[in-house]
Amino acid sequence: LTRKKEEFTPIKGKQVGMYTCGPTIYDYAHIGNFRAYMCSDVLKRYLRYKGFKVKHVMNITDVEDKTIKGAIKEKISLKKYTKKFEKAFFEDLEELNIDKADVFPRATEHINEMVGIIEKLLEKKIAYKAKDGIYFDISKSKGYGKLSGIELKELQVGKRVREDQYEKEEAHDFALWKFWDENDYDVFWETEIGKGRPGWHIECSAMSMKLLGDTFDIHAGGIDLVFPHHENEIAQSECSTGKKFVNYWFHNEHLLVNGQKMS
Repeated sequence: LTRKKEEFTPIKGKQVGMYTCGPTIYDYAHIGNFRAYMCSDVLKRYLRYKGFKVKHVMNITDVEDKTIKGAIKEKISLKKYTKKFEKAFFEDLEELNIDKADVFPRATEHINEMVGIIEKLLEKKIAYKAKDGIYFDISKSKGYGKLSGIELKELQVGKRVREDQYEKEEAHDFALWKFWDENDYDVFWETEIGKGRPGWHIECSAMSMKLLGDTFDIHAGGIDLVFPHHENEIAQSECSTGKKFVNYWFHNEHLLVNGQKMS
């Protein structure tokens, strides 16, 4: 956040809570993805070497637009579709000698926690319901852009737009929950906020805070996640709890192959 070198001081003595944005299991992970997991692994090993006790959490994103499209295309259940890619991911971790995280929470197993955060944001009028889902109103988030350096005025603003298959009041608002429609086939949850499924950003906030607390030490991931993913995580988490979300952010650069981004 500060873009300065700082001394690392954990919240609780020698205990460190660390979260790494893990794979979206719609396809096999490539070596560019594994750079992020390897960087987190080196950081975790070094902290342990220095005498810290690290609780490392890495999420598995098993419900998201791409996983649903893939399952529909192959005409199989979401669980069956994602299972093969999850299995391959763990095999690749082993092949690369990347130390496994202590916990690998799956998004589909934390829907209640996501709904809880969204309900708080609706109560505070920071989130709003649109025709096709529930959105986070970025204009209500003080300090939005503090991680990426982006300013609201730089983002495109429109009265009512349809973008990325979502309908919302402002172009820069992001989806917390998508109401079910026939394109989702059998992928939905019946909840207090409606029948549907979570947006991508809310998943990481729910899983990290459940397992590491409202404020934790380190959040890691690739540089491509700084905006909008991590920026949105900060906004929704801090607006729901009223507390600082993460003390230290750790981002790795892209893996370049022949001068081009591996993807």
